[in-house]
Amino acid sequence: MPSTTASTTPASTSTGNAVADPYRITFSWQRHPGGRPTAPLRRLAAKALQLLGHGPTEVGVLVSDDATIRSLNRRFRSKDQPTDVLSFPADFASPDGAPYLGDVAISLETARRQAAARGVPVEREIAVLLLHAIIHLSGHDHEADSGEMEALEARLRRELLT
Repeated sequence: MPSTTASTTPASTSTGNAVADPYRITFSWQRHPGGRPTAPLRRLAAKALQLLGHGPTEVGVLVSDDATIRSLNRRFRSKDQPTDVLSFPADFASPDGAPYLGDVAISLETARRQAAARGVPVEREIAVLLLHAIIHLSGHDHEADSGEMEALEARLRRELLT
C-alpha cells in the first residue's frame, strides 16, 4: 500500500482570513485503516499538545505495520519484537519556525488486534496510542515515574476521548 502524507492547513476565521494553526501534525500512512481518520487525529494531537502546555510545535506520525515497528523497536530500543506505539523525542527548532517535538510510530496491525480485544473501533485505539505517544514526547515516562504519566494520561483520555 503506498504511503500518503497529510499535514495541517491554515484554519479560516469568520471573516475568511486564514489563521496559522500553531500545531503542525504530519501523518504518513504506510498502512491505512480506511475512512478519513487524519483530521480527527490531528485535532486530538493539537488539543493534547495545547493541554500539555506546548506552544507552536511540529510532530510527525507514521502509521505502519508490525514489521516496520519491530524494526524500529529493535534498532532504537534493542527489543526484537513489534509493539503498538513508539515515540522518538527530538525537541529541536526547525529552520522555518516551530520546534519539532518528535516522531510517533504506530502499528496499525497491533492497533487492530488491541481494538478487537477491547471491543472498540480501530480509530479509537489509534487515538489512544497517539495520545500516549504525545505524552511521552512531552517528557513523561511511565517506566521511570511513580504513576504520574498514567494519571495524566487517564485525565487526558477523559477530556479528549469521551
